[in-house]
Amino acid sequence: MGEVKIEKGYVPGSLGRVAELHGIYYHKHWGFGLFFEAKVASELSEFLKRYNDNRDGFWTARADGRVEGAITIDGIHAESKGAHLRWFIMSDDLRGKGVGNRLIETAMRFCRNLGYRKIYLWTFEGLNTARHLYEKNGFELVEDHSGTQWGTQVNEQRFEFCF
Repeated sequence: MGEVKIEKGYVPGSLGRVAELHGIYYHKHWGFGLFFEAKVASELSEFLKRYNDNRDGFWTARADGRVEGAITIDGIHAESKGAHLRWFIMSDDLRGKGVGNRLIETAMRFCRNLGYRKIYLWTFEGLNTARHLYEKNGFELVEDHSGTQWGTQVNEQRFEFCF
């Protein structure tokens, strides 16, 4: 795999590729199915249709012209609830090579530059590699409960980072 470039903004095929990466990873490791992949695709689609470059961020990690990872900052409620970090995913080919950390640092720098006071994200218990990256970058677990927002019963976790 060639050099990995982090690019901001939509590129053709990125919506489908990000949904695909989520669908494959979460099916393989957690048994998630159509509900989850469709949720990612529809919510990411809605986000990209209302995307505002002055408030939101969408970055892809591309290698050899192919999307191999992504991260999003949804800033629509940044002033009241905080900026929402969403759709963070890496392909198997790039997992463990530092690209995920580069994406998180890029998203956090974006929030800092816009003066956002808080970033939050939802995840679930068991995603230990992602949790390690979040905590390494200063996120703290602030909420933990059983829920089904991913289409199956998991222990949902909310992490926050405050500037």
